[in-house]
Amino acid sequence: MAAHKKRRRRVEFLDFMNDIVAVYPDTAIHVVLDNLNTHKPKNDRWIKRRPNVRFHFTPTRASWLNQVEIWFSILQGKSLHGASFTSVKPLREHIDAFIEAYNENATPFVWTKSKVHQKRLKPRFADH
Repeated sequence: MAAHKKRRRRVEFLDFMNDIVAVYPDTAIHVVLDNLNTHKPKNDRWIKRRPNVRFHFTPTRASWLNQVEIWFSILQGKSLHGASFTSVKPLREHIDAFIEAYNENATPFVWTKSKVHQKRLKPRFADH
């Protein structure tokens, strides 16, 4: 599901979340978010009224956990690279078409970690 908004405020975020909840009313919905103030109000009545929705926040300064950045890289590389648009409307239509096609065969991203090999300390740094 995608949305195009002119502004990035709490009201637009909650409008988008309301659309998601309307499509999946009886489903547990887990949303991974960054720490943008739009996502984290001081007193959140919206989330209290929707027990099927859980917000999970990435740690501060942990942008590498933000997998949406991976998805935007895919969008840029497979769809937008070299493209040209004369206005916002065809750009939005292009992005929506890409999302629809992408979602037909989408699979979750899987985090992997390369094996880390411990380097030996030089003798002058090693504990004696």
